[in-house]
Amino acid sequence: MNENPEIQNVAAAAALAAQQAGQALIVDVREPAEFAAERIAGALNLPLSTFDPSSLLAVVDPARVIFQCGSGMRSMKAVVACRLSGLPADRHLAGGIGAWKAAGLPVIRIDPATGQPA
Repeated sequence: MNENPEIQNVAAAAALAAQQAGQALIVDVREPAEFAAERIAGALNLPLSTFDPSSLLAVVDPARVIFQCGSGMRSMKAVVACRLSGLPADRHLAGGIGAWKAAGLPVIRIDPATGQPA
């Protein structure tokens, strides 16, 4: 569990509600292969391995971002990188896509063999 007050843990249902209301953009910081295999609909992929916090400014108001990864570790690192860069992004999906799926929320899955939805 995150104990850093500068990082807001967002539950899966709250992230979905914010996304659907147009109040948030989910930014997936997993690697492209992970994103290609399974992702949250509408998420933007900015892999942590090449993440530049300033890249958010070209896409979205950083304050609207909810970072997401597989379990919540990489997304917290993305928040920290933004905070160190002076950007107001401070939210991440607690538990990552694993928590999203555990909450019964939909994901897009692609069969790697066919490239088609699974």
